[in-house]
Amino acid sequence: MRVRVLVLVVLLSVALPACTTQGTFVIPKGTQLELYRRPVAPDANGVVVTKPFFWTAAGMPPSGGVEYRLLKGDKVVKSGRLRAKFRVVSIFWPPMALIYWPMGLNPNLTYDLVRDTQE
Repeated sequence: MRVRVLVLVVLLSVALPACTTQGTFVIPKGTQLELYRRPVAPDANGVVVTKPFFWTAAGMPPSGGVEYRLLKGDKVVKSGRLRAKFRVVSIFWPPMALIYWPMGLNPNLTYDLVRDTQE
């Protein structure tokens, strides 16, 4: 019984990160962030955890990348694209991840939407 529980915990610890992507954001006060037309909310440290993105997020801005919009109420304050990263884990999570979710946010970058930098 203990071995089964241990195996289940190990499998879940591998599977759950394969289903998400995360990035750190700085957004203007009073705005809401949408990534790929999905509303997201940064935590206290600015970290956003969301679903991965389709192949259309591949490439570098301005033509490629993850679409974002900053909203204040119903009005779009700013929009554009963010640099994305290929998720190597999608290769090992067949078949759906490689087909549908190969792109993610770069966890090594800070997406500063106040100063328009991605460093």
